[in-house]
Amino acid sequence: MTRQAISPEEESHRALLRRVAQQDHEAFAEIYRAYEGRVFRFIQKKLNDPFEAADVLHNVFLDVWRTAANFGEKSRVSTWLLGIAFNKTMDRLRKKSPVTDLDDSEGREVASDDPSALDLIEVAEEAAEVRHCLDKLSAEQRTVVELAFYQELSYADIAQVIGRPEGTVKTRVFHAKQSLKRCLARRLRRSA
Repeated sequence: MTRQAISPEEESHRALLRRVAQQDHEAFAEIYRAYEGRVFRFIQKKLNDPFEAADVLHNVFLDVWRTAANFGEKSRVSTWLLGIAFNKTMDRLRKKSPVTDLDDSEGREVASDDPSALDLIEVAEEAAEVRHCLDKLSAEQRTVVELAFYQELSYADIAQVIGRPEGTVKTRVFHAKQSLKRCLARRLRRSA
């Protein structure tokens, strides 16, 4: 995070990691509580199995305990943790037989305070169309789209997480957006 102001929360989490590096159990518990849900959801979306995701999550935080001293404070704590999670998840996927991504059943909020049943059905159908098109992307494109739009990471942070140059990330996001546009246009023409 060079040249950017560091938020008080980020500084607090960095301080916790420094304490974890000194084998401070309380600091580790605080870091775990702060990031466990976000890291679990990230892993779960890739593995589509909550039990395996919990196992990988456990391994991620074991690595955090062992390697907290390696956090060089060159990125945000969340970026560092998601990088570990990404690598552990990819290792797990390589060990398994090919996995097909299934529709995640995460609900979408509707802007209206009192949506009608028809509104809810339309939103669900639109979400299903988007999910269908996301599933058609390559694994690499799905990963960068998820990190950019669902995890709200910058391209530089995504590059750190996946271990690729920022230009590669930008290219993958660009091609993913183009593929999504084409897929959604085809699907909408069919339903019209």
